[in-house]
Amino acid sequence: MGCNVRQNIPAHLLFAAVLWIASCAAQAALPIQHWTATSGARVYFVESRGIPLLDVNVDFDAGGRRAPGEKAGLAGLTHTLLKAGSATQSEEELGRRIADVGAELGGDADRDRASLSLRTLSSERERAQAIAAFAEILQSPAFPDSAFARERARLVDAVREEETKPDAIANRAFYRQLYGTHPYAFAPTPDTILRIAREDVEGFYRENYGASRAVVTIVGDADRALAQRIAEELTAALPRASAAPARIAAVIQPSARTLHIAHPASQSHILLGLPAIARGDPDYFPLLVGNYVLGGGGFVSRLYEEVREKRGYAYSVYSYFLPLAQEGPFQIGLQTRKDQAGEALARVRAVLEEFLAHGPSPAEMKAAKQNLVGGFALRIDSNRKLADRVALIGFYRLPLSWLDDFPQRVEKVSVAEVREVFARRLRPEHLVTVVVGNGKE
Repeated sequence: MGCNVRQNIPAHLLFAAVLWIASCAAQAALPIQHWTATSGARVYFVESRGIPLLDVNVDFDAGGRRAPGEKAGLAGLTHTLLKAGSATQSEEELGRRIADVGAELGGDADRDRASLSLRTLSSERERAQAIAAFAEILQSPAFPDSAFARERARLVDAVREEETKPDAIANRAFYRQLYGTHPYAFAPTPDTILRIAREDVEGFYRENYGASRAVVTIVGDADRALAQRIAEELTAALPRASAAPARIAAVIQPSARTLHIAHPASQSHILLGLPAIARGDPDYFPLLVGNYVLGGGGFVSRLYEEVREKRGYAYSVYSYFLPLAQEGPFQIGLQTRKDQAGEALARVRAVLEEFLAHGPSPAEMKAAKQNLVGGFALRIDSNRKLADRVALIGFYRLPLSWLDDFPQRVEKVSVAEVREVFARRLRPEHLVTVVVGNGKE
């Protein structure tokens, strides 16, 4: 049986068809086509004819690191207001145009990226209407005064609520301790949000949503010619940037320290880590495989076994690497009773120290590789997931073969390589600890 599952699929078979397509993609080379639109936008396209859907992402180098610290929150507010009406249509009218053809609009803004996404049927009428509305949202936002006031007030309320929660307090403090004056440390506060004027939003859009800063990802039921027309329609009228993006300062490794923050919560929230790795770094795969053993493998990780199973210090404990455009964090996290926070933290540090000294065992490595490779198909088991992965490849300029190469790159990692890379990357003299929930060691 071939991998070409075509249209007119009954609804109850749609999910099975998606899984079959993902399985085929995992077995054969994934043909990502790439070109530059006449607007200057970079375009990435995967033709997938299995189901009559089209997923489109447009990513901009317009994340939080592009906003000044005194106006932290500007990137997220601008992203939200893109959908608040255009020069010719209101927010409600644009929403109806999307909904009337069964399309879905989404997106998010993080420290690096501002992303907008569209899922639409590939049939001509529905696709054309959805793409036209999406193009208007991207290229002619009006940023109306009423929407600006509403969304800014909503963001202030959300941040005020967040600032009372121990997990959010810990996360904000953790990034401040890791990144200092670097933009990755910036987080919105009521004061920084209230400094933002509507003109700041317009200026941020003009400066950061230019065509040359856009990455368009198209996955689904289309051919190359149609994908080219869609990319042109979505980017032709984007702002033309007058200058290259400002260079952002390098990440500086922090000095080891422990920060205790008092909080009335019943449990202590503990985070440990340091700036570790950027996207595209060749150390990614040794860190990925090694971290599966350390704390990324859930129930089978060392941290889980030592901290929860043997001693009952925490319901869950984890570790992960988050590669960003610049060095993103390595993080260990857990929650535990206040009266045993010191013991739990000491145990976590002991597990990490032992892992850095000796690395994983051959048996742990074999199990980690089997799980990472065996679960890989689930990362692309729908057009939406595949579009997200291809968008990541495009934004961070990873090799087009990154998804195809993933299983082989995992399998090639050795125990010695994991031990060497972890010892080099996770230096104890830079390890930062944040404990929210008690005021003293």
